[in-house]
Amino acid sequence: MKKVLITGAAGFLGSHLCDRFIKENYHVIGMDNFITGDKKNLQHLENNPNFEFIEHDVTEFVSIEGGLDYILHFASPASPIDYLKIPIQTLKVGSLGTHNLLGLAKAKKARILIASTSEVYGDPLVHPQTEDYYGNVNTIGPRGVYDEAKRFQESITMAYHRFHGLETRIVRIFNTYGPRMRLNDGRVIPAFMGQALRGEDLTIFGNGMQTRSFCYVNDQVEGIYNLLLSDYSYPVNIGNPHEITIKDFAEEIIKLTGTEQRVIYKDLPVDDPLQRQPDISLAKKVLNWEPKVGREEGMKKTFEYFKSLSKEELYKSEHKDFNNHIRR
Repeated sequence: MKKVLITGAAGFLGSHLCDRFIKENYHVIGMDNFITGDKKNLQHLENNPNFEFIEHDVTEFVSIEGGLDYILHFASPASPIDYLKIPIQTLKVGSLGTHNLLGLAKAKKARILIASTSEVYGDPLVHPQTEDYYGNVNTIGPRGVYDEAKRFQESITMAYHRFHGLETRIVRIFNTYGPRMRLNDGRVIPAFMGQALRGEDLTIFGNGMQTRSFCYVNDQVEGIYNLLLSDYSYPVNIGNPHEITIKDFAEEIIKLTGTEQRVIYKDLPVDDPLQRQPDISLAKKVLNWEPKVGREEGMKKTFEYFKSLSKEELYKSEHKDFNNHIRR
C-alpha cells in the first residue's frame, strides 16, 4: 500500500484529497494545525484504518516514520479573510513550510506536489491566463503576503527539482467550490450563499463587471490527482475556463436560492483582480483533463451543503467586519 502525506488535510481541498486517495487504496497521513482547517471535515475518516492524523504546524520540522511515496502540500490560508488576519503565518507556511516538506521529500525520495494558485498572476494583463505568463503582482499590497508566498513556493520547488533532482509537481489552482467550504472564508460563493440563507442583501465589490471562473471540487481533485501521477514537472493550471461576471453570478445565486434579496455595491478592494480565467490547454494536453461538472449542477450541490448547516453554524460564521475584507 502506497503512503501519501497531505498537509492542510482538515481544509476544504485537503479533506477532499484525503477522500480521493483513500478511495484509491492509499494509506493517507493527514497533517494540519487547524489554524484555518476544521476537524469536522475529517470526522468521517476517524475509524478508517487507512487514515492517520498528525496535528502539526509544517513551519516547524516535519518528521514521518517509515517510508513515504508522495507528499501533497496544501497547508496554507487560502482566502483573503484569513491571510489578512494572519499575514506572517501565511508567508511562513509558503516559505518555511515548503522548505521543510521539500527536505522531507528529499530524505524519503518521495514525489511532492505543491499547491500554488491563480493568485501568482496577480491582476493579470493577459487574458485568459497561461502558465508562461509571469504575472502582475503588487509585492507590498495587502494581498502580497499570499501571492508572494506562493510565488516563492514555486521558485524553491523548482530549485529542489533542478539542484537535487527531486520529483516535483506544481498545480496552479483557480477558484474552486463545493461542500466543506467555510461560510466565513470571504470568497464569493460562500459569501453569497450565506447572505441568501440569512436573508441579507448580496454584497458586490466594485461594479460587478469583474470576472471569475469556478471549478467544482471533484473536478479540481481529479486534475490534481492526474498531475501528481504525470511526468510533468512545471506549473499546470487546473480550473474551469467558463467565465462569468460577479454581477451575473449574483443573479444566478438569487435564482438558485429562491430568495428576493437586493444586490448592493461597495468599493472595490485594493489589488482585487478584475479578470480571472484559466487557459487549460496544457492540462488537456499533458493530463488529458478538463472539468466535467457544470456550474448549475455544482452550485446546487454546494447550496444543499450550506442549507444542511445548523443555525448556529450559519450565524456563527457571520463577521461584523465582513464587508471590509477583500473577497476573491
